Amino acid sequence: MTKITLVAFDGTRFDVDAENGSTVMENAIRNSVPGIEAECGGACACATCHVYVDDAWAEIVGAPEAMEEDMLDFAFDVRPTSRLSCQIKVRDELDGLVVHVPERQA
Repeated sequence: MTKITLVAFDGTRFDVDAENGSTVMENAIRNSVPGIEAECGGACACATCHVYVDDAWAEIVGAPEAMEEDMLDFAFDVRPTSRLSCQIKVRDELDGLVVHVPERQA
């Protein structure tokens, strides 16, 4: 299992054990992380699972692909480390990953 920390906007930390191959969004929903709405269910067709990847992890997680970048245009308060959590696949290299949930979703 890969450990991921999701930090809600109010600072509440959700430390979860995530199965490789799942997405950060799936784990956020499974653990009732507030602020992750995931209206499209992970199809990269909305921006309601927007997160900020912690600066220390941005390079390891990587940049969004073109389709995700297009969807991020609809997100609230986009930053350089913004990603859609449905597009971040859990893998061994992400053990210890920290992401932050924005104040609100688009």
